[in-house]
Amino acid sequence: MKPNKKGNQLPRTKQANFSLNDEEYNLICSYIKKYKITNKSRWMRETIIKHVLKSLDQDHPTLFGENEMRR
Repeated sequence: MKPNKKGNQLPRTKQANFSLNDEEYNLICSYIKKYKITNKSRWMRETIIKHVLKSLDQDHPTLFGENEMRR
């Protein structure tokens, strides 16, 4: 793979689109304004990826089931 201008980052060739209602959009806009986020795309991407990684980490397989561990 050929590195781009920003180093070893992989090129982003896939798009993910989603819709928001007015209330959700206004909430995100006020958050972005309050915390002075300048790159909305990066913020959304990082927020989603952090949530996914956290969920995957919490859902890792265990040797015993939950009921067996509570005994």
